Amino acid sequence: MEMRRRLKVLVVDDDLVDRKIIRRTLTANSFDVDIIEAVSVNEGLGKLRQESFDVILLDYRMPGSDGIEMVNALRSRADLGSVAIVMMSSAESEELAVECIEAGAQDFILKSDIGKLNLQRAITHAQKRFELEHKLHQNYLNVKHLSEKDPLTGLSNRHHFNQLMSILIDGDGHTRSDVALILMDLDNFKFINDTMGHDAGDRLLIEFSKRIKAQLRRHESFARLGGDEFAIILNGIRSPEQVTMVAERIHKALKQPIFIAESELECNASIGAAMYPMQAKSKEDLVKYADVAMYTAKRAGKGMVKLYDDSMQAKFSRQYDIQVGLKKHLNDNSFNMHFQPVIDIKTGGEIGYEALLRWPDDKEIFVPDEFIPIAEKNNDIHEIGNWVIDRAIEQIADWQHQATNTNFIAINISPVQLQFPKIAQYIIQRAEYHAVKPENIVLEITETALFEQQHVIKESIETLSNYGFVISLDDFGVGYSSISHLINYPIDIVKLDKSLFTIDESEEKRLAVFEALATMLKRLDMTVVAEGIETEEHLKMCQALKIDHGQGFYFARPQSASVIESRWYETALLD
Repeated sequence: MEMRRRLKVLVVDDDLVDRKIIRRTLTANSFDVDIIEAVSVNEGLGKLRQESFDVILLDYRMPGSDGIEMVNALRSRADLGSVAIVMMSSAESEELAVECIEAGAQDFILKSDIGKLNLQRAITHAQKRFELEHKLHQNYLNVKHLSEKDPLTGLSNRHHFNQLMSILIDGDGHTRSDVALILMDLDNFKFINDTMGHDAGDRLLIEFSKRIKAQLRRHESFARLGGDEFAIILNGIRSPEQVTMVAERIHKALKQPIFIAESELECNASIGAAMYPMQAKSKEDLVKYADVAMYTAKRAGKGMVKLYDDSMQAKFSRQYDIQVGLKKHLNDNSFNMHFQPVIDIKTGGEIGYEALLRWPDDKEIFVPDEFIPIAEKNNDIHEIGNWVIDRAIEQIADWQHQATNTNFIAINISPVQLQFPKIAQYIIQRAEYHAVKPENIVLEITETALFEQQHVIKESIETLSNYGFVISLDDFGVGYSSISHLINYPIDIVKLDKSLFTIDESEEKRLAVFEALATMLKRLDMTVVAEGIETEEHLKMCQALKIDHGQGFYFARPQSASVIESRWYETALLD
């Protein structure tokens, strides 16, 4: 038979007679009880600091502090345990009983009713009420935990993160100390999630969270905002150097690879940070500025850290305007196309044109060097590139129908486009649709494209070359200039980059570089085109080296098709 545990009771009452009555009642046959007595609130609190009790029988009215004050003191303690409180009083008052219960007592009994059965019932009821209150409180804590914690990592979630931010910075923008916010975004997480599965992605997030959490101190709050985005709130930060030190601790923790499903994964993160009130003047601005800094870090490369500065906001706004504009102008079909003549160096005649995409006439004009990289990053380049291909082929078809001397149209193909397996078939289909021979279409690719997904890109280039399109390698002489690419790919034309005209060396050395490249390319039976011809000196250099074709402002700037056609018409009238 299970033995019942002895009940430990603390009696707090300044009246000796009442204490004796309570002791006699509790020690009757039906109770197995240990009783400790205290004659004041302070003494009772002292007893509770020394040991734990099951029940407190507490007199309402005592000298010094009364029983209500003791209840308030007990309920403010987190280490109270499972003790139930029964308030006692000689005064028969319903209002007094309600006051005691509202203060936190589980039951109330008149001293005149203290008899064996009444006291036993009051103690039992108090214990049961306490158990119920405890369960309700525990349920509340569980729900609160679920509402504040990320279920995967156990970190604070976005809701709790916003609460913490509101505590540190109130709605009026006041705070007791400086605050820094660090936002982090995992590099290549989508690729890992897509290729290895969501389980691997979840394990990566968990391991990432553990590593970062181990580097943080108690006052540095860590939250998962969603997906692969995390935030750290730093309180009491007074200099950018302190933020940088935290970021360095994070990167140090991520240096070692993570092993998941027998695969070794790198776990870099792009980190952006902003400070309040040094930079931001509200919690909303603090989040926005940290996000701008993180976006800047992500565009700068993997594993980068950027602390917000005012110039970032201008750049971010400009990039945002480009993103919005790309969508709008694609939907409106409102991009412009300009054409720059390609000149025969020997005769000076126009033999073809390079098709160049231009931003529509708008309140703000963006150059291709700005909007093309953003289009590539957002995958808008496929739709834009297809528009350029179709528009350029349509234009040369129209010019050839007018019986002009235009031998070819040159079209720039983005490296991102070339990674799309169906790009070759699309170009072939558009050429056939507009009835343009493939030898009249030059497809210009940059050398950087040959380093990306080599198998897919090489297959596309070979398919297009075998069909009869002319393949041109653009920007040769800048950055890579790999001879193996000239041998391993079906290259017909090589365009020497315009930077070769501005080599900061003597005239002899510059001429020697140009001559060496031109001679090598001629030996490989390739057509050589010089870009960036802007002066007569540039032209004479090209003539001396017997370079085939040239482009540049010395001959003509890119112009619309209508302007070019008007010039043809004027020339024909003069002839």
